[in-house]
Amino acid sequence: MASGPTLLMRLVASAYSIAQKAGAIVRRVIAEGDLGIVEKTCATDLQTRADRLAQLSICSSLARKFPKLTIIGEEDLPCEDVDQELIEDGQWEEILRQPCPSQYSAVREEDLVVWVDPLDGTKEYTEGLLDNVTVLIGIAYEGKAIAGVINQPYYNYQAGPDAVLGRTIWGVLGLGAFGFQLKEVPAGKHIITTTRSHSNKLVTDCVAAMSPDHVLRVGGAGNKIIQLIEGKASAYVFASPGCKKWDTCAPEVILHAVGGKLTDIHGNALQYNREVKHMNSAGVLATLRNHDYYASRVPESVKNALVP
Repeated sequence: MASGPTLLMRLVASAYSIAQKAGAIVRRVIAEGDLGIVEKTCATDLQTRADRLAQLSICSSLARKFPKLTIIGEEDLPCEDVDQELIEDGQWEEILRQPCPSQYSAVREEDLVVWVDPLDGTKEYTEGLLDNVTVLIGIAYEGKAIAGVINQPYYNYQAGPDAVLGRTIWGVLGLGAFGFQLKEVPAGKHIITTTRSHSNKLVTDCVAAMSPDHVLRVGGAGNKIIQLIEGKASAYVFASPGCKKWDTCAPEVILHAVGGKLTDIHGNALQYNREVKHMNSAGVLATLRNHDYYASRVPESVKNALVP
């Protein structure tokens, strides 16, 4: 008798449905008109009612179905009884039909760490730049990002009032990434995507050193990785310690699954085990192709300022 889907594929299938639910929550909060904005550490570090509700939904839904997971979410929220309407217990059937890569077929719940950003691009969300917003659920094993889900709640929102909103991208290392059309920037073009609201001299110096043909300043790490895989940018450069593990875990998987690369500014792989510090203190450098070219252009002054 054939065995059922492995733990990892069941978890990814659940994360897909849970991310869709979170995306619907993000849309609902704006529709209701009360964002409930709170400043966390500064005026560019915001939290909204959508961040809070989406995180409660994601973390509670995952914990009910997979109680031995380690789940690390961006928002510092108290444990509380969660309204049943926030719980999503569905699984995306298409993922359950996919084969699990053999190296992950025997992983156990307690060996996995899930990194959750319930609303990546919060500042842009509060300003109505809705295409910058993503929901990120990344899954790590032995310190490495191995599976991820990115929901774009407002994908297609500029297509008119009757447009169907939202899409979900997912991937597993060794299997591939799905839910989008892979495109590349034209050969020889150097288009850099970087932060819109967290810039500083290190960031601008590092971007300038790449001699870019064009610079895209947008919000959200998830959004920037989507730009790489859809041919809108050739490198994501963030020479600053402001990015966290929940920003990069899911996007890194999608990028790596299609042959791209995400590292810190020094070229080191990021670590995602449960004990690791949350800050990506040596920044982020991500590319779909030609990673070595961009890494070679990072100024020594930037490297010296960003310690892993």
